[in-house]
Amino acid sequence: MPDLTHLAAVRKSYDTVALDYARLVKPPAELDPLSRGMLNVFAEVVRTAGLGPVADLGCGPGKVTAYLAEQHVPAFGVDLSPAMVELARSTYPGLAFTVGSMTSLPVRSGSLGGILAYYSTHHTPPALLPVVFGEFHRTLAPGGCLMLAGHVGAGQRLRPTQAYGGHPVSYESYLSRPDRIAELLKHAGLGITARLVEEPGEGAERTFATFLAHRPARP
Repeated sequence: MPDLTHLAAVRKSYDTVALDYARLVKPPAELDPLSRGMLNVFAEVVRTAGLGPVADLGCGPGKVTAYLAEQHVPAFGVDLSPAMVELARSTYPGLAFTVGSMTSLPVRSGSLGGILAYYSTHHTPPALLPVVFGEFHRTLAPGGCLMLAGHVGAGQRLRPTQAYGGHPVSYESYLSRPDRIAELLKHAGLGITARLVEEPGEGAERTFATFLAHRPARP
């Protein structure tokens, strides 16, 4: 059995910061053009394919889930933090949100037309990424699309003590190289469709990467 002890720290930390996280994190409409553009591409791909609903994994307070719904994508949210899920439900009562972990998704195999993991996998220890990516493959329908976005780096391990307005947090973050992420996605049986790496610019200190991948329509 994989070691899932990190989940308790992630859950407690995001329960603690939930209100200020929702206040401080920008909605998709205020993101930079590249980030917003990739979200729009993903929305168009899954909407056109029509293979099933999209799961926004690590949905937080539901801002991105709601953005997808505005793009006429049938989307629902999953988050480890009950406080985040309650915020999302109260803010977007017309959408579905549930508590769950990416290591064992509460979703039937092959039932999703798309998965969005938007800045939500970096708290996963590198040794567990194959488990998470395996869940992505299991739950995607053949031909289904994955969008994975987040911070990347040269194998750094970050241990912040405060976040989102100075609240105490106990989670850790892991920054993997883009090539390593692509390799793990391929090993999970997901084909890489596109990759975008955004270098640090004005006001940004980290490198970001976005991957579009898919579960092959045929074995």
